[in-house]
Amino acid sequence: MKPELNFTTIEQMEADTAKLHELACEACTETWADRNEKQTPHCKFGEEGICCRICSMGPCRITAKAPRGICGADAHTIAGRHYLRMAAAGSAAHSDHAREIAHTLLATKPEGPYIIRDEAKLKRVATEWDIAFEDRDVYDVAHDVALFALNEFGKPFGTQVLLKRATKERQELWEREEIAPRAIDREISSSLHMSHMGNTADAEVLVRQSLRVGMADGWGGSMIGTDFTDIMFGTPTARDTEGNLGVLEKDMVNIVVHGHDPAFSEMVVTVADLPELQSYCKSKGIKGINLVGLCCTANEVAMRHGVRMVGNFLQQENVVLTGVVDMMCVDVQCIFPSLGPLTECFHTRFVTTSPICRIPGSEYIKFVPETALEQAKQIVKDAIDNFANRDESRAWIPTSKENATVGYPNEQIIKELDGVTNSHVEERGSYRPVIDAIKSGVLRGAVAMVGCNNPKVRPDYSHIEIMRRLLEHDILVITTGCAAQAATKAGLMSKAAKEVCGDGLKRVCTLVGIPPILHMGACVDISRMMLLASDIAEQWEVPITSIPVVGCAPEWMSEKAVAIANYVVATGIDTYLGIEPQVKGSEQMMQLITEGTRKISGAGYNINTDPDELVQAIIAGIEKKRDLLGI
Repeated sequence: MKPELNFTTIEQMEADTAKLHELACEACTETWADRNEKQTPHCKFGEEGICCRICSMGPCRITAKAPRGICGADAHTIAGRHYLRMAAAGSAAHSDHAREIAHTLLATKPEGPYIIRDEAKLKRVATEWDIAFEDRDVYDVAHDVALFALNEFGKPFGTQVLLKRATKERQELWEREEIAPRAIDREISSSLHMSHMGNTADAEVLVRQSLRVGMADGWGGSMIGTDFTDIMFGTPTARDTEGNLGVLEKDMVNIVVHGHDPAFSEMVVTVADLPELQSYCKSKGIKGINLVGLCCTANEVAMRHGVRMVGNFLQQENVVLTGVVDMMCVDVQCIFPSLGPLTECFHTRFVTTSPICRIPGSEYIKFVPETALEQAKQIVKDAIDNFANRDESRAWIPTSKENATVGYPNEQIIKELDGVTNSHVEERGSYRPVIDAIKSGVLRGAVAMVGCNNPKVRPDYSHIEIMRRLLEHDILVITTGCAAQAATKAGLMSKAAKEVCGDGLKRVCTLVGIPPILHMGACVDISRMMLLASDIAEQWEVPITSIPVVGCAPEWMSEKAVAIANYVVATGIDTYLGIEPQVKGSEQMMQLITEGTRKISGAGYNINTDPDELVQAIIAGIEKKRDLLGI
């Protein structure tokens, strides 16, 4: 019988949210829950993807009475075009993030504020791209690497250079099926062109391009963004932190960094520890500065600095409702526009820092590399000054928080494995110990759990329950993004969580000294998962479609998730979804994304909105792969 661990339950999380939403009502403001109720029931035509408004002849809705739009487009065309446009927008978001990171790398210099912290990774990337490294100034190399990457966004010929990191089998398949992405921007542009009125009406062709534009993200923009972030800010290593609303401090200045672009948050982390600002804080009679992260920015700063994670996507309003946040500063993606009017009801200063994300009710400070350090200092100073404006009668901080061990990129996983294979030199620097554990049945397989939380379902419940069931069945979980924070809030990313695992996974966690859920970073870092699966397949000497590894996004919500799902499927990894894509008004589209893509890449979606049935399907899918391998 497994010991009873005193982890925070989903019911406790919901009770905290309910209390904070009561405070919102008292403050005469609203939350996502209020707006969700007003939006329900959702538009059936929108949910099914059969409302078209891409030209001004419409909008057109597909019904039994009107099976075609004015131009003649049917449900399959309309749903397919919208699906492709979501994938293209998601790829644009991740890739534009990467472009900004590449420009930041181009701006690095020895005196800072942005410097090179991982020269070994810079050398590895430079060598891969045939850029001379030896006997050269490291910053000259970095600038050449940045320019090379920026060319990947718009080069006129060829395909993405990072496709060469995949297995030979995948590279050949992508070339044969004509889904190998060309320049990143070209795939996004082509997707919008194809889905423009009067162009592609063949749903299968639209799905094929969705795979291609998704790969421009996963094997292009996201992979560049991850590598360059590691080069500038350091490749993450395992470190301990905490997560949930209880990391806010009543007697300290609370600064929340929220969004996705680490170029901004890294500067705020850097200056928050400066003696001059610490002294300034003390001169105001304040105990200190408490910097916490929200959403994917939380993952970035946690795995590099141990900064505590205050919550994931649907907690961004809750954080303000505690009444103790002195500064909410954001960069790009997943920022609620509601933060503008909400922060006006409290003393919280709300700062936006990117021209990509301008929000009414915020203070806009355009963050640029040349002045980043001074801008970050001013932001922290403003937060300290704002502490005096708190209304203590409106302050309430939930006590819920849990320990977590974060920071397991591919390099750290190999390092951990090397620590337990000293007597087997041939296994060092490889995933052979993991492969052997899977072959022997000690581990049944692995699931990459990703995605946001979503008010269409019980927020975080699917993440937590599916993770628990997988751990009980000796299935290792690797995670990124808001899914990682769901695991943190439930205590499942702590080393103590091995006690909820099956005997095999518990033995692995004990031997290696890892938690049963490995944190790989932000949503842009799902590209790490593609390399992990590819390297395991290559070292196992089997196709990537054969290994007992699958993806799961039980509460996904954004266009980025559509891009991600497409590059995961294109890579040959089955993907399990708990939210239905908005294409179910077309039987052909549903068939194409669940079974049709298997004829192209060997993988597809499994969709089930019931988390109990979804996890059963995941376990069955992993066991089927094991059976086919004869293990």
